[in-house]
Amino acid sequence: MELTAVPFGTTDWSTVEPAIHPGITGNALWRTCHFGTTRVRMVEYTPGYLADHWCWRGHILLCLEGELHTKLEDGRQFTLTAGMSYQVGNDMEGHRSSTTSGAKLFIVD
Repeated sequence: MELTAVPFGTTDWSTVEPAIHPGITGNALWRTCHFGTTRVRMVEYTPGYLADHWCWRGHILLCLEGELHTKLEDGRQFTLTAGMSYQVGNDMEGHRSSTTSGAKLFIVD
């Protein structure tokens, strides 16, 4: 991630139309903005969401609400609650998200 030539700005996330990304179960609602080559998202996972893929993209992810379960391809598992974050680099460790109760996330990648 490199933020160059991006002037100061604000984002009212409530005005960004969500795109629905179905999981194996549940849905992810992405509100996405691009700033140069950086993608910034406000993501809501519905209760029961399970991602339909292993992700290899690097992220900085902050859990704003709810509880997020992240499983790595090597079997390790982590749980984030509101106020917790994780970071992972591009092509470092495959990861997949799920939630039983729903979660709201802020993600930069």
